[in-house]
Amino acid sequence: MERQANIAPERNSSDEEEKEKKDAVPSTSTVTAATGSSGTESEDVTMDMIRRFFTQTLGFGGSSSAKGENGVPVDKVIPDLTFEGLTSHWREHGFKKIVTMVGAGISTSAGIPDFRSPGSGLYNNLKKYKLPHPTAIFDLDYFEKNPKPFFALAKELYPGSFVPTLAHYFVRLLHDKGLLLRHYTQNIDTLDRLTGLPEQKIIEAHGSFYTNHCTKCRKAYDMAWMKEQIFSDQLPTCEQCQGVVKPDIVFFGESLPADFYTCPETDFKDCDLLIIMGTSLEVHPFASLVQRAGPRCVRLLINRDSVGQASLVPWMGPDDCSLLYNKPNNTRDVAYLGDCDSGVEELSKALGWYDELHQLVNEERKRLKLEEEKQSHVKKPAQGKQEKKTSK
Repeated sequence: MERQANIAPERNSSDEEEKEKKDAVPSTSTVTAATGSSGTESEDVTMDMIRRFFTQTLGFGGSSSAKGENGVPVDKVIPDLTFEGLTSHWREHGFKKIVTMVGAGISTSAGIPDFRSPGSGLYNNLKKYKLPHPTAIFDLDYFEKNPKPFFALAKELYPGSFVPTLAHYFVRLLHDKGLLLRHYTQNIDTLDRLTGLPEQKIIEAHGSFYTNHCTKCRKAYDMAWMKEQIFSDQLPTCEQCQGVVKPDIVFFGESLPADFYTCPETDFKDCDLLIIMGTSLEVHPFASLVQRAGPRCVRLLINRDSVGQASLVPWMGPDDCSLLYNKPNNTRDVAYLGDCDSGVEELSKALGWYDELHQLVNEERKRLKLEEEKQSHVKKPAQGKQEKKTSK
């Protein structure tokens, strides 16, 4: 599964990964200073800390009865690394600092296509736009030469035509319960916002239609203005300099928002559960977020396909980078393979949140419907006046 209607350029993060690995390894001098001891006692403490470091990061050593590939015991973060084991631990002990990262897979049940699914994926249905290649529709250079195909597609995918899914509202429920640190999304559909999730909780890694700017003078335009332009089949043109106005979606050739780089530093510092939903974990730098979770953070994948493992993704290392669910040296990863709505429904049942989740969905969808009706009533009188004026 992939992010919909948006592709960010892949970035080489090997240098950053190498730096993180170096920073993560405790030096002997640091460990010794931390013990405040000397001689044999200091050496014993030092070796114990180093042993625990490798136990936590690489899965070597530990007190659990589970065995790794070489028969070495693995120190698991939670005793049972199955979906049932995770929900049991959650009920008994709780997770209090949760980060979510999602892709197009959480929006497909709303009717929005993902990118690469055979037959139904967005890239399989772009022939009518006569592009030089499918990804050209999100290429900044191509957009500057010919923006019309993008805006034709934008009309089909524009926010307001779809409502949030059960998976979206599960994230909102985590926030309502005071458990959500941050929500990272690859999606540009703004469905995360429509749930009522506060703006400060959302990192739209690939931008969205929510804000728009002129490509020449950088004058800002709101979402309502852009929607009016797109649905009247007009090329959005700046009122100030006549430049093309583009939604703040990250195209190839553009940088990701600054908060994508600044927020993980604090968000993942104390995160005890990372929930990954509906993403292929193939597009960088978004996919690298899985590496930011500390060694004692449980990582839960809810996805239709098996993703995120070294055998599936070349950039991932055999241990520290990849997800290790169903591997003998797994210490903290759990996978639910199925669609995202089914996954969060099973979670809500196991946690005793089922009624609460569905009540939230029903209330919020009623609210959205009322807002839509109000907007349509405002537009009808204005259209009527325009028709009378035209008939004179």
